[in-house]
Amino acid sequence: MSHTPKNAVVWAEIPVTDMTAAVAFYNTVFGFDLQIDNSGPNPMAMLPTNPPMEGTAGHLYTGKPAAKGTGPTVHMAIPDTVEEARARCIGAGGDSEGPVIEMPFGRWAYATDPDGNSIGLFQMAG
Repeated sequence: MSHTPKNAVVWAEIPVTDMTAAVAFYNTVFGFDLQIDNSGPNPMAMLPTNPPMEGTAGHLYTGKPAAKGTGPTVHMAIPDTVEEARARCIGAGGDSEGPVIEMPFGRWAYATDPDGNSIGLFQMAG
C-alpha cells in the first residue's frame, strides 16, 4: 500500500568541518540556540523544529562539505528580513550575492556558510 507523505523532505544534514564554528555561524545568522550533542556516534547540532521533532528537521554534523556551489541548498527561516540576515551572514564569515527573490509566499537570498554549503535565507510572507 502506498501513500503520499505529508512532507517530501523529512531530514537535512549539513556537513561542516568545524562544529564549534558552524554552530556559532548558524546561531548568529538565524537566531538559533544550537548546542553540540555528543550523545550519538558523532557530534551533531540539531536544527530547531516547533514543536520539537515534528515536521522537516535536520542537523549539522562533522563531515565533508561539497565544493562551494555544487551541493543542495537548504532554505531556513530567518527571524527578520533578508537584508538583515544577509548582513549577519557576511559578518559571520559566509557569503551572499545576487538579488533578493520575491514570490507570494516569501522572499529569500542565496548564501553560503563558511564551509561553502548552499543555504537560503528565507523570510516568510506576511
